[in-house]
Amino acid sequence: MGLISDGTTIFDAGALDSGLAKGALTFIKKLTASGSGTLSFVHGSGGVDFSTHKEYVFIFNNIHAAANEYFTFNMSVDAGSNYNVAKTTTMFNAYHNEGDSGAGVEYVQGDDLAQGTGFQRLRAGKLGTGNDECFCGTLHLFNPSSATFVKHFTAEVSNLENAFEGHTFIAGYGNTTSDVDAIQFKMSSGNIDAGTICLYGIA
Repeated sequence: MGLISDGTTIFDAGALDSGLAKGALTFIKKLTASGSGTLSFVHGSGGVDFSTHKEYVFIFNNIHAAANEYFTFNMSVDAGSNYNVAKTTTMFNAYHNEGDSGAGVEYVQGDDLAQGTGFQRLRAGKLGTGNDECFCGTLHLFNPSSATFVKHFTAEVSNLENAFEGHTFIAGYGNTTSDVDAIQFKMSSGNIDAGTICLYGIA
């Protein structure tokens, strides 16, 4: 039995209608870290195009740090010559200990920015270096090629560190009406030991 909405078939026999799925999420590029200082997505390089879609999503899969540091990102308006877009951001975090000895939800004031041009942290606290400690999640960037509006973004990530599961939410905007044409990810110090970042465009 299919699911029909306003005369349009959404699901039929458990499968998403091919006409709806087509072009909804477009794979653009995958970067793999292996002791990498930075991972950068630059418009016009390796098939990256930040002008085609209104929304882009970066998917982080098992990001592992070489040192106990923060995982961060920044934006560029000059094709990666400088990553220094001014940003205002906010962050909150939920956490729970494996042994059920600590849990809570907190606003993380120390990890947000107020028109700061530095790299934005993408989780509350530093990444661990143990093999059972890694980082996964998403970053959504909205209409980066707009010449009219600032560049909003949201992120939601999950990580394990020192037996604590953390679920962090970040939102903010890059305060520029210039095209954002490059995004860079890096640790606050040291390398990204392993993991992948995939970039998709959303129609």
